[in-house]
Parts: sequence; C-alpha cells; structure tokens
Amino acid sequence: MTGDEKVCVIIAAKNAQDTIGRAVRSALAEPEVVEVVVVDDGSDDKTMATAAAADDGTRRLDVIRFKANRGPSAARNHAIAVSRAPLIAILDADDFFFPGRFRRMLAVKGWDFIADNIAFMEKPDPLYPPADFSPRARPLDLKDFVLGNISRRGAPRGELGFLKPVMRRAFLDAHALRYREDMRLGEDYELYARALIAGARYTVIESCGYGAVVRANSLSGQHRTKDLETLFIAERQLLSAGNIPPQAESAMRHHCRQIGRRHALRHFLDRKRDGGAGAALAYALKNPSAIPAICGGVFRDKLDAAHRRVRPEKPAAQGGLRYLLKTD
Repeated sequence: MTGDEKVCVIIAAKNAQDTIGRAVRSALAEPEVVEVVVVDDGSDDKTMATAAAADDGTRRLDVIRFKANRGPSAARNHAIAVSRAPLIAILDADDFFFPGRFRRMLAVKGWDFIADNIAFMEKPDPLYPPADFSPRARPLDLKDFVLGNISRRGAPRGELGFLKPVMRRAFLDAHALRYREDMRLGEDYELYARALIAGARYTVIESCGYGAVVRANSLSGQHRTKDLETLFIAERQLLSAGNIPPQAESAMRHHCRQIGRRHALRHFLDRKRDGGAGAALAYALKNPSAIPAICGGVFRDKLDAAHRRVRPEKPAAQGGLRYLLKTD
C-alpha cells in the first residue's frame, strides 16, 4: 500500500449507540484504513462511549463530540478538517463495510471519486456475504448521475445520491469542496454534483462492499419540509451559476422541478395538518402554480397505497439484500 492509498473513514453519528460499534469495527478491519474519525453530533445517549469501546488498540480511532447537534454536514466537514489521509471514505453510523471493500476499489486507477455497489437490508449481518459481482468499472458523468436520482413511476426510486464514494482529498481541496452545512437532506447529492461540475472523474464499480441498514426512523427518512426547501434552493443555485455542461442541464432542471413539486406537496400537507382542510385550500389558492404538484402528489399517494394493498411488495431475494446498482 502506497501513501496515496491510505484511507480515512469519517462517521457522523447522532444517537447511534446501537450501531456505531459495528460501523467502527468494520472500518478498522480494513487494512487500507489508517484513520477512523467519529463525530458524535450532540447525542444524548452512549454513542461516544460505545464508539470509543470499539477501538482495536491500533491508535487509528479518533472520537470527537459536538456539545450541540450541528447536522451531518458539519460533522463530516469537521472530520475532514482534523484528518490527514489522502483518501476520504464516508460511512453512516447505521451501516458497515463488507470485508475487502477498499482492496477492490483501490485496484482501479484514474479516479477522483470511486463508489461501489450498496446492499440494502433490514437486518444487518456483516458476516453475510453479498453477491460476488464483478467490479466492472465504468465512468459516471453529471448527466447520468442526476438522471440516477430522478424517480419515475413504475421504476425503482432514483438513488445514486446514496452512493458512498471514496474521495481524493487533493481534489476536494483544489476545488474548495465541502458539504453544505445548511443541508440535512440531499447534502451528498449536492456535493457530488458540484464535484462533477468541477470535472471530477467519478468511477463506479459493481462489486459490493457497503452494507446499508434500512430503518424507518433514519435521518434520511425523517426530513422536514424545510429540508426539501433547502435542497430545492441549493439546486437552483447550482443551475443559476451557469456552468452546467449543456448535456446535463436538462436532467438537472428535471430533478430540480421534481424536488420543487415534492416541496409544494409537503407544504400543502403541513398546512392541512396544522390548520385543517381550510388552511390547506387557502394555501393552494394563494399559490396556484403549486396546484398541479399538489393534485398530482395526492393522486399518486392514493394510487400507490391502493397498489400496495392489491399487490404487496415481494420480499428481497438473496438473503434479504437489495442492491443499489443494477447488475447482470
């Protein structure tokens, strides 16, 4: 392993005492990892102590605590600031690495960002091996990345923003790239989009080294209307900068409109919850441009609920694992 192949794993954690130990141990088990930085983002449980207890004695683990919650972007930025390894890997506190992840990733050359497949599961088991997909490296450009985050009826949810890449610190520093600390939803998508706009060589391999645990109470499943609004504003700012490659601009505008429609619907539902049907109707009448999004969203929600009653989702195959990237 050369100096350029050394990895720092950064973990932002909030009230993660039940999972943080598994995450830390999986990172420390990878020989390419020379630093693991855990930032306890204002937890009120035993997250910090549990993370520290997972130390393997190799002096690679650093656990830092924020007294008040500042959000995952601030936690990750702080971890980047205090770490030194040339490669930065993101690990969520709920998740873990399968053995050999970085060995397969670092065998690929010529990238600024590299991501692998993700196995989604409801019951975590780091010892249950994922399918043995061939790595098969391919480039990911801005257009395909954005299109991979757009949801379409009858198709799997757009999820490429969930990718957990290894990032070169030199590229992040050269382009002053850090997470936007006002974002608590879509902060990964926004950072990767800015990196691609800046010319990042983003490579994706199909082999699976990341295990993601699906929880109904995860942060990504608890976003607020304000979080959608911030994501919508952030993407409009990217578009207004005027440096989007022409082949990707249409896709980004499509994604931005979709976020805008989701925000309008959530705002309408908030008004209905807080003030009743009358307040919701008044909001719609004052914002006529939002009416198509509201009507369409309500109709789709009811249609999806009816579809689930008639045809429940089939359980995931292959030991309960569902994979982010389509593979042959």
